[in-house]
Amino acid sequence: MNKEEQIKIIEDMQAVVSQMKIDDLEEDPSLEDELFECSCCGKTKSLAGSIQYGKYRLCNDCVLLAETGLAIGKFKNVDELIKAMEDTRLEEMCEFIKQEEKRENN
Repeated sequence: MNKEEQIKIIEDMQAVVSQMKIDDLEEDPSLEDELFECSCCGKTKSLAGSIQYGKYRLCNDCVLLAETGLAIGKFKNVDELIKAMEDTRLEEMCEFIKQEEKRENN
């Protein structure tokens, strides 16, 4: 797969994943306020546009990473993406702990 094909796939995936979130919100606007912790990035995100991949729920941003990565062959399955994002999740957990400590001290 050449660079131009990869760019086309990425652009197509961006449009599809963005539309998924829009569709979810049109169907149920309350999804914007229903939050969960993304299994991939570790951030608290809206359910709108998220997808369950087996035991993992990915936010809309990480769905884009997953679908694009799978389509262009960067990894074979979502487990590989989850493993690759481990440092990002740990950083998010550390930031959450710092924020909690700051709230408790104020």
